[in-house]
Amino acid sequence: MLMSFTWPVMLYSLILIPAFIVLYLILQRRRKRIAANYQTLSTAPEISKRDPGLRRHIPPILFLLSLAILGVGLARPQADVSLPHIEGTVILAFDVSGSMAANDLKPTRMEAAKAAAKDFVAKQPTTVRIGVVAFSDNGLSVQTPTDDQNAILMAINRLTPERGTSLASGIAASLAAMDAGTGQPSEVYTNLTPMPTFTPTAVPQGTYTSADIVLLTDGENNESPDPLAAALAAAQRGVRIYTVGIGSAAGTNLHINGFRVHTQLDEDLLKQISQVTGGTYYNAENEQDLIKIYNNLNTQLVVRPEETEVTSIFAGAGILLMLIGGMFSLLWFSRLP
Repeated sequence: MLMSFTWPVMLYSLILIPAFIVLYLILQRRRKRIAANYQTLSTAPEISKRDPGLRRHIPPILFLLSLAILGVGLARPQADVSLPHIEGTVILAFDVSGSMAANDLKPTRMEAAKAAAKDFVAKQPTTVRIGVVAFSDNGLSVQTPTDDQNAILMAINRLTPERGTSLASGIAASLAAMDAGTGQPSEVYTNLTPMPTFTPTAVPQGTYTSADIVLLTDGENNESPDPLAAALAAAQRGVRIYTVGIGSAAGTNLHINGFRVHTQLDEDLLKQISQVTGGTYYNAENEQDLIKIYNNLNTQLVVRPEETEVTSIFAGAGILLMLIGGMFSLLWFSRLP
């Protein structure tokens, strides 16, 4: 394990360790000379029996080791330590078709979806980057992935109902937003071009990145291109898509701005999109369902090396050795070395 130091000059304190060793050897010689002067005394054999031998050197050795470790700790060592982090990229893709203005979810489907999304954003750590995409008959990146929660919330607040529904455009715009968030050129086109194509950089099958798309919609796909082709492009990149359907598969008549609109949820298609990408399909029939769904979206726990100061480890080890040495000295000799 490679190690660096914030204050490497403090390593010069280790020069004192050899000096302490020399001093200890001098003191041991002096002790032997003093003991030799009493060899003629009658108590000499008794003293010889009580001689602790090598045990005498254990406490001083522990003290010297602890001083050496503390000396290294003074230099504030840093090492690459593998630490767990909750991190990733989440794209919140909102269907902003006209039916999202319906008020079967209070106050409207759009406002209920925005409220649940904002609650989700507020609970995420700064290591999770979130982007916002809006799609109707085309896809638009409203906010590239960022850890700035204020920017994310402002982007969600700007969403308003528009026209038709193109799930493929939402997926394509989400993938493009991920590329924009990493500073890489996008390899996926939205249907702002006449004939969008999907040419992602494929990853090995079954591999998933720490990037997810939450695709929220309330109606049938009624715009080209094929959403399953877009889902396959996401799967080839290792991106999971969690689809959230608002409404029912049986369909319902909604009154929107004075007009009567029939809307029907294509659950089979949403389930296929999630299945292709390794995600999950959720159905939300009310505001509380939406909040629960977002709470169930777990970002990835990843382990990656990070340069971390380990001074506390050296300090703890040094103090522990010093305490052990002092304990042995008190038990064996009733004094500190």
